[in-house]
Amino acid sequence: MKISCVILTMGNRVAELNRAVDSALNQVDGDVEVVIVGNGADVPQLSATPPEGSAAVVKSIRLDHNTGIPAGRNRGVEECSGDVVLFLDDDGWYADQKVVSHVRDRFATEPDLAVISFRVMDPDGGIGQRRHVPRLRAGDPQRSSPVTTFLGGASAIRRSAFLQVGGLPERFFYAHEETDLAWRLLGEGYRIEYDAETVMYHPQVPPTRHTEFYRLNARNRVWLARRNLPWPLAFLYLTNWVVLTLVRERGSSAALKAWFSGFFEGLRTPAGERRPMAWRTAWRMVKLGRPPIV
Repeated sequence: MKISCVILTMGNRVAELNRAVDSALNQVDGDVEVVIVGNGADVPQLSATPPEGSAAVVKSIRLDHNTGIPAGRNRGVEECSGDVVLFLDDDGWYADQKVVSHVRDRFATEPDLAVISFRVMDPDGGIGQRRHVPRLRAGDPQRSSPVTTFLGGASAIRRSAFLQVGGLPERFFYAHEETDLAWRLLGEGYRIEYDAETVMYHPQVPPTRHTEFYRLNARNRVWLARRNLPWPLAFLYLTNWVVLTLVRERGSSAALKAWFSGFFEGLRTPAGERRPMAWRTAWRMVKLGRPPIV
């Protein structure tokens, strides 16, 4: 089973990118095909090279402009030849050299497994961020479990399943594109697992560092619901997130203004193809501990 790794870069983190590529190339029994996507930027010259005697390779492609995370990853997958694709942030790296062999073994023996979401650890020894454990009960990051979504930059995906459901929704640009893909995979009967044994390091940075975070977060939640949920669930899902946002951001008028701007943008602009999940898929998500209303 061949493994590929897609890494997006804006070309502005050369040392970090070099570290990420090196961690993918130097996997035990890895022979990883690394595809670096310059998202509107040239891929910088790197010192990381495949180990002597390894069949690992490094490819790079340059996109004319910043197409966003989902489109960039989709282009990377198009260049891959692996049966399984790892997605790795350019400022992240794998914690040890056994990640790929573990991932290969799981996908080879579990044909209904579509995605493994990795455990993300703070390289400085911090407690980590709650959002890095993709389930409601996130208190124990060392506990593996089935989940209903995953972290895009810390994951491994069965390429055939990824292509079967159409890949990541490119119009999202940033935020919730993984959940859109996850829900469609669940609808096809696949499993998604948070696997605490697959560990990557990533600096602790808040998602709000992105200037458009609140607007895109809200817009894409609306698009996510419009594309994937039966209308009664879509109403409950969006009502729930309006209430949660009002509670969480009640002290920041700027954040609320940006969020509601994105929310109404999501209502009035095209969301893409609507393929509402079956009620049995929604019930499956309930049994997995995360009903599609939160």
